[in-house]
Amino acid sequence: MIISWVKQLISAFGASFLWLICLIYFTQGFRSFVWTAVSYHLKDSLKLSPSASQFVSSVAFFPWSIKPLYGILSDCIPIRGRRRTPYLIISTVLSLLPWPILGLNESMRTSKMPLMVFLTLQNIGSAMSDVVADAMIAEAVRSERAKFAGDLQSVTWLAMALGGIFGSLLGGHALSDLQIETVFLLFAALPALQLMSCGMVKETPVNTKVPALANKQSDDDDDDDDIDDSTDNMDGTTNGHLRSRTKRQKKSQKNSKKKAVSSTKSQTSTKKKSLVLEWFHSLKEASFTLFHAFRQPIILRPMAWFFLAHITFPNISTVMFYYQTEFLDLDASFLGNVRVVGWLGLMLGTSLYNKFLKKKKLRKVLMWTHIALSLLCLVDMVLVSRLNVTYGISDKMVVLWGSALADAINQFKFMPFLILSGQLCPPGIEGTLFALFMSINNLGSTIGSFVGAGLASSLNISSGSFDNLLVAVIIQFVCIYIPVALLFLIPKDATGLSA
Repeated sequence: MIISWVKQLISAFGASFLWLICLIYFTQGFRSFVWTAVSYHLKDSLKLSPSASQFVSSVAFFPWSIKPLYGILSDCIPIRGRRRTPYLIISTVLSLLPWPILGLNESMRTSKMPLMVFLTLQNIGSAMSDVVADAMIAEAVRSERAKFAGDLQSVTWLAMALGGIFGSLLGGHALSDLQIETVFLLFAALPALQLMSCGMVKETPVNTKVPALANKQSDDDDDDDDIDDSTDNMDGTTNGHLRSRTKRQKKSQKNSKKKAVSSTKSQTSTKKKSLVLEWFHSLKEASFTLFHAFRQPIILRPMAWFFLAHITFPNISTVMFYYQTEFLDLDASFLGNVRVVGWLGLMLGTSLYNKFLKKKKLRKVLMWTHIALSLLCLVDMVLVSRLNVTYGISDKMVVLWGSALADAINQFKFMPFLILSGQLCPPGIEGTLFALFMSINNLGSTIGSFVGAGLASSLNISSGSFDNLLVAVIIQFVCIYIPVALLFLIPKDATGLSA
């Protein structure tokens, strides 16, 4: 059954295309392998406080908040007549180079600013690669292959989930046995393989090629000058008129050639300027269309809710990571297993939503999701206040099940976001507008992390000093109900089936 399904996909899209797309998404999921190491590196090697560590991570992940920029560039400015493959190569190089540099150069990975710059570059490459892959999928499922759209999306989600599971599982154990630089170098193998695979997919060029420069200069002109000079020095009166007429004819021919070359250069320059203007107008039109579509209330209001739902909730995940590793003394291999359980919880949440909740009103789904998330804040309160020890519940059990439930419940919030995004995109700009929606979601998450870093700093929560962590969790518990009061922004009758 599965083999037959895979054969159908290979027949529809080609083995090389499926391999490249699955590799891209597997690599995206497998990033947890190396980012687990980054988290420990910021804490143990650079000795950063929880707020400083969260600030560095938030800056590094900011490129995921400007995904429409990559989509517009790829759509409007082809490179050598191609819109996807060149950008995929550029993005893969950006996601590859930082890891061997950080792995081989100790001064780069042990200095806060260079490390943050390289991590940001790496995320620019990963985010751009994600956008280009989405565009390639959108183009691949057009016309007669549209019936395989859902199958192709399922394959990409499965590849990412498998990457996340293996990355989390291996990442935690790798830190117990390997040096940080070795982890960086090992992860570089995946984007290197992706770079080699970019040439496997053939892309049809668009009709925007710049004509080659036609500024060839003939050496015959110089030869003509030499002939003219020698002719002028010849003696005799009988052939004087003939020589003079020949000289005038050659000068006329030379002037004609110069005019032709000048005209060709002028035409080439005009074509270059025309192409630049065409790119500019294309970028301007795409940006205007995007802005015009987004400002419509039916789109702006629900996207504003998802954005506000992130920024009103201070994310203190990095602080909790410090607390779990330093105060609770949980090792890297266990936390890797926790992330694996989190990925499984995410997959379970997706399945439960599709089976039981997609026909429900989105307002109710989002309201109950936030109520459930507030209960998870109570679990964190129990852990931080040490009540679980009082009742004989181990820290590992609380952290493990808390992570699984958090990822599953957060998926109940993310699925409505995906559904609304797909329903609200007008025809013709689906890819770019969807990238904008994802960027809004990512930007809100990034700002929420900055808010969490600021909260930790204001409460003087630092490595080894978690006295006020309970206060931070209580503030989280209160803030999580703010988006519930703003649910009027979500369309009243919207469900998982219709907007």
